[in-house]
Amino acid sequence: MASLEEFHRELIADIQGDADAMGLITVEAFFEKMGDILTEAGELDGADRAYFEGSGAKGVTLQVDGFGGDPRNAAGILSLILCDFAVSEEPRQFRSDDIKKRFKRLVGFLRHARQADFREALEETSAGFGLADLIATTWNSISKIKLIILTNADNRSRVDGISAGSIDEKPVTYNVWDLKRIQKYIESGQAREDLEINFEEDFGGPVPVLLASGGEAALESYIAVVPGDQLGEIYERWGTRLLEANVRSFLQARGKVNQKIRDTLEEQPEMFFAYNNGITATANDVEIRETDSGPVLISAGNLQIVNGGQTTASIHAARKQRKGKPKARLKDVFVQMKLSIVPPELAEDIVPRISEYANSQNKVNAADFFSNHPFHVRMEEFSRRILAPAGSEEYRETKWFYERARGQYPDERGRRTIAERKKFDLEYPRKQYFTKTDLAKFENSWAGMPEWVSRGAQKNFAEFAKTIGKRWTNSEIEFGEIWFKRMIAKAIIFKALERLVPMQPWYEGGYRANIVTYSMAKVAHDACEMEQIVDLDVVWRAQSIPQELEDALVTAAAEAHDVITNPPEGIRNMSEWAKKQACWATLQARELTYSPSFRKCLIDPEDAKVVVQEDRKEQRALSGIQAQTSVFDKGAEFWSKVLDWGISEKKLSPKEAGIIKACMSMPNKLPTEKQCVLAIETLAKLEAEGFPTERIAETA
Repeated sequence: MASLEEFHRELIADIQGDADAMGLITVEAFFEKMGDILTEAGELDGADRAYFEGSGAKGVTLQVDGFGGDPRNAAGILSLILCDFAVSEEPRQFRSDDIKKRFKRLVGFLRHARQADFREALEETSAGFGLADLIATTWNSISKIKLIILTNADNRSRVDGISAGSIDEKPVTYNVWDLKRIQKYIESGQAREDLEINFEEDFGGPVPVLLASGGEAALESYIAVVPGDQLGEIYERWGTRLLEANVRSFLQARGKVNQKIRDTLEEQPEMFFAYNNGITATANDVEIRETDSGPVLISAGNLQIVNGGQTTASIHAARKQRKGKPKARLKDVFVQMKLSIVPPELAEDIVPRISEYANSQNKVNAADFFSNHPFHVRMEEFSRRILAPAGSEEYRETKWFYERARGQYPDERGRRTIAERKKFDLEYPRKQYFTKTDLAKFENSWAGMPEWVSRGAQKNFAEFAKTIGKRWTNSEIEFGEIWFKRMIAKAIIFKALERLVPMQPWYEGGYRANIVTYSMAKVAHDACEMEQIVDLDVVWRAQSIPQELEDALVTAAAEAHDVITNPPEGIRNMSEWAKKQACWATLQARELTYSPSFRKCLIDPEDAKVVVQEDRKEQRALSGIQAQTSVFDKGAEFWSKVLDWGISEKKLSPKEAGIIKACMSMPNKLPTEKQCVLAIETLAKLEAEGFPTERIAETA
């Protein structure tokens, strides 16, 4: 991990680079980067920029930079965000007085937003008015207020989920994401290192447990029975951050299972333990104390509920009485908890498997959501191998770095010497680095789903994962090198739009992300209406968009801006309007006049299919040679360890085991090209199941 000073300089350079590339001021670029991080970390469902700064009654300073979406779609939580970003040589120090001043600005805006005279004094088309109006109109639906400070300063006081009283009987919590916390998340994915659940001090008392592991067990495990009111209190404080590794989102008891959980809590709480499957959880570490009555759980570090998110959120929701329903007696509710202690270095491999195997209610393909799914492994492999053409603006071939798991990019770069970093930066330019959620934005925009992209990185990625999971199961061969190259072409188009939109004379600031995804979707849609498709192969080869395509995208962007900023009567918040299918339907129906030269960018869909077919023939010929080389390079000892692991974990079919045995016969007997292809495919499958290839290869 880089020092804080080094990370500080790199973060500022990244933000300035993003701002220059996208035509934004630095604080906007900082907000966008942090918005993605907060949604990925489970702090928010999504982050919408809505900047306002001004004075209120008695000269009080008011400020807000954004919010976490409509509270009615976020379990009644209103999240307000304030950014504090500054360029400095050394990290600034952030003390408690600095934090208090900024929180006062957020609270000031919140209180003023509820006053009609304040709202009436704002320009109706401004982002500040849209947010103030949303707060006023949804106030009765708000059950909790979360205030978040984002800063690139070094915070010296601990402020994370701290209770700060209430406003109109609605509890308020403070959260700070400072330089250290951002570094932990970007470099290692550990946003929640300070998420310490202290059952004894903070949540009513320790929890009795039974040790459920022994002997040579790989993981320390416990069985516990947690009181319902205690579990509800924990969720009240930490919310969806407890569910970071879960594969589903709780959607306010809309599903049948959720509704039944809620009914049991209200009508038969004493039967909840008998009816409910309980929860499965993991933690980095725990404190266990021996008492006369047996061991008790005092605290758990980085607790994650990997199965039972619906149960937990339903119990929390039941704390609030519904009209016409009895108040849930949570003191009579008890929940079984299976708790496994997973060290951080094993979490990426083990936690997804625990979650996948534990889930049975509302069955989903859990693996689709995790970084070790074969789709992500393949995209990573392509990104490390496939050279992007030099194009018209570069003098050398480069690569696009796909970050399959959080922290890969800074880790790959950070472990090199200064000279090696320069070489790495030339091979993988910062502007050509992208994540899973970025990939989902590119693909869903092009697929005509801009309303999903507008709902935030995590919701959009979940929707993308469902589609990809089904398509992968039906035909994984679809996702070959051509698919990867065309996906990169979509990334080039998306990033070009991010730069082009702020440069337009009609752009007045705000809603850039919505305009980008909508205009990209519109061009792809209109090309299909012409019974053509955009020639993505041309974009890939040039590593830039032709002028004719740029003109078409700008035309679509102007229309997207008009649709988004002029919502129908009764809708005042434009960010929320952009999340609705009706918004996309409105833009789809608009007829645009593109330049006749736009057709130069289009090709017949059948011609595009021919390219794929020819590429697959070529790849089949190459893959045999590449697979054979890879099998030989790894050596017989490596394949022996693959066989041992596969058999011990019961992950190999008889045919697969036979293929691996053929590889173990080297050098006396060489496997055929076909056998080598199957061996590499089997290895990829085992890697998705947790086989540690890199560690085994080092010892083989």
